[in-house]
Amino acid sequence: MKVFVLELKQDDPTKCTAAKLVKFNLIQSTRFVPKNTIVLNPLSKITLSKTDIDPAKSICAIDCSWTYFNETIFKLKILRKRINRRLPLLLAGNPINYAKLGKLTTAEAIAGSLYILGLKSNAEELMNKFKWGHTFIDLNFELLELYKDQKNPNEILNIEKEYFPNLY
Repeated sequence: MKVFVLELKQDDPTKCTAAKLVKFNLIQSTRFVPKNTIVLNPLSKITLSKTDIDPAKSICAIDCSWTYFNETIFKLKILRKRINRRLPLLLAGNPINYAKLGKLTTAEAIAGSLYILGLKSNAEELMNKFKWGHTFIDLNFELLELYKDQKNPNEILNIEKEYFPNLY
């Protein structure tokens, strides 16, 4: 599966996880999101599940700052007519937002999505580029394993409700 990133360059380029993955040719930077692409959109009402792998030819993350996220995401017209999905709840493994629910770097979001879609080795390959990369997978291992085995988004929601009951 091809992996794209829409880089909005709102963060410090020396700390940008997406830029590092592009540099190592593990993902491809894009200005246009192709059709039949899963766009990782935290505001989507539909959760990513392995059923999304059939209609999708690729996956795309939006690399923007959490500081400007709300004002940025609504301006992006590329989200229309694409397969918008939100990641199931995961904990950040990066040093800045360690163990914060949902505050993932772009690399973590991509790796989490690949893992859930059944591409575990691809996810591990991406995270191996970061000193803290194994932390993300270790911290979320049980959840990632559960999420990847579910047949549809509703089953994933049930796992979220079980693990994070205070959010529902």
